[in-house]
Amino acid sequence: MYFAEFFTIAVAHLLAVMSPGPDFAVTSRYAVRFGARLGCFIAIGIGTGILVHITYSLLGVALIIHRTEWLYQTLLVLASLYFIWLGWQAMRSPAVAQRIDLQAVTQTSVSNRKAFVIGFMTNALNPKATLFFLALFTTIIAPQTPTWVKGIYGVYMALATAAWFCLLAWLLGNPVVRQWLLAKGYWFDRVMGGFLWLLAAHLLWQWWQR
Repeated sequence: MYFAEFFTIAVAHLLAVMSPGPDFAVTSRYAVRFGARLGCFIAIGIGTGILVHITYSLLGVALIIHRTEWLYQTLLVLASLYFIWLGWQAMRSPAVAQRIDLQAVTQTSVSNRKAFVIGFMTNALNPKATLFFLALFTTIIAPQTPTWVKGIYGVYMALATAAWFCLLAWLLGNPVVRQWLLAKGYWFDRVMGGFLWLLAAHLLWQWWQR
């Protein structure tokens, strides 16, 4: 009965997840720097962050945030500051040798818990995700759709998001790919950091214009 609605949601969500954004930048950076396993914890955190957006969308909080100017502006500033901090962490990463010990690099990585929190905060604070789910729940999902069905949609999107970024982490965390990106791509972290700073600048520009 709800297959057509679910299919539309799945396609819209897939296109949104695959588009470059903070989730992509953070997952890529940590997977390359510290390996696929840590990248997957980032991905799981991102997927869990989706549940935050799903929850407040179901409760109608997303609409309140969008219509309450100071709340939305606060979210823009918080997200900008967080992306600036993530970008700075990437920018200050030291250069590596042409041939490195991947196992040694992985062993000096951040904890799995910290990786999960970074992924979670990256998604949960993203105001673009707020607007996406607001549009999803007000235009694509019919008002008469039961709450439990909407909940299933939300769980699917959380799992699909985590799976997609785990796949990305696995691809970029492959030893051959990692070795090349770390040794030959000294500027990889800088590119990811610069991308996060551009996102932060875009959010601050939106805040300034409002």
